[in-house]
Amino acid sequence: MLPFAKTLAAAAATVTLGLGSAQALDMVALPDLAGRTIVAVTENAYVPLNFVDPKTGESVGFEYDLFNEIAKRLNAKVDWQLSSWDVMIQAVRDGQFEVGMDGITINEDRADLIEFSDSYLTSQQLMLVRADETRFTDAASFAPDDKLLVGAQAGTTNFYVAVYDVLDGDEANPRIKLFDTFGASVQALQSGDVDTVLMDQTSANGYIGANPGAFKVVGEPLGSEDFGFILTPGSDLVEPINAALAQIKADGTIDALQQKWFYEYNSAQ
Repeated sequence: MLPFAKTLAAAAATVTLGLGSAQALDMVALPDLAGRTIVAVTENAYVPLNFVDPKTGESVGFEYDLFNEIAKRLNAKVDWQLSSWDVMIQAVRDGQFEVGMDGITINEDRADLIEFSDSYLTSQQLMLVRADETRFTDAASFAPDDKLLVGAQAGTTNFYVAVYDVLDGDEANPRIKLFDTFGASVQALQSGDVDTVLMDQTSANGYIGANPGAFKVVGEPLGSEDFGFILTPGSDLVEPINAALAQIKADGTIDALQQKWFYEYNSAQ
C-alpha cells in the first residue's frame, strides 16, 4: 500500500448472512443509471491523476480510470471535457459540468459552493525540489532565505500551504510565483526559475518517476488532504457515485488502480 492511501481493514464483524462487510458491499446492487451520460471535467495537467500520455497523446490517469469504473458499475457513460483549474469549481457549480476532478481537496470553503463525493484518495503535501538542491532541507530552512522562490497555481491547496505553512501568511508574497497550470510550475522548477513546488504525494511520485534523476522530496509532510469528486449542488449523482466508490474500495479495485498509476506507471518511465 502507498503511504498516502487509506488502509482498508478487513472487517471481522458479520451481517445477517454471516458475510464480512467487504463481501456484503460487493454484493449490494448499485443504482442503475440506465445508460445515462455523465458530463465530467478535468484539467489534464496533474500527473498521475489526469494528463496526456506523451507517448500516445491519449488522456489517461488514475482519476480517468477510477471514474470510468464508477460509471461502468452504475450503467452510465462519461462525456469527458477539459477545463482550466481556475474556472472548474464555478463551472461545476453552475451546472456546465456534472462532475469535476483534479486532485481537489475536500474542505469547508469549497463545500459551501459545490457538493463533494466521499474521499477517493488521501495524500500529503511535500516539497518537490531539484535533485541537486542543497541550500535547504525543509520548510524551516527554506523560509528565512528571501532568494528562494516557490511555484504554485493560484487557488490550489498547494498555494495555500505555501502561503500559510511555509512562508509568512501573505498571499501576495513576491516569493510565490504563480503559474496557469500545475505542470508549468514543475517546468519552472526544473529550469531553475523557482526552487520548490508543493504537491501531494501522488503527484510527487509521478514527476519523480517520469523524470529519473531530476527531482527529489525534502523535509517532512506538511499535513494531509482528502481528494473528492465535485458535483453541482443538489446533484442526484452524489449517492450513486458514493455507493460505487464504496464498492470499489471494498473489492480491492482502488488498490489495483493505485498499483497501476503510482508504481507500475512510474517504473515504466
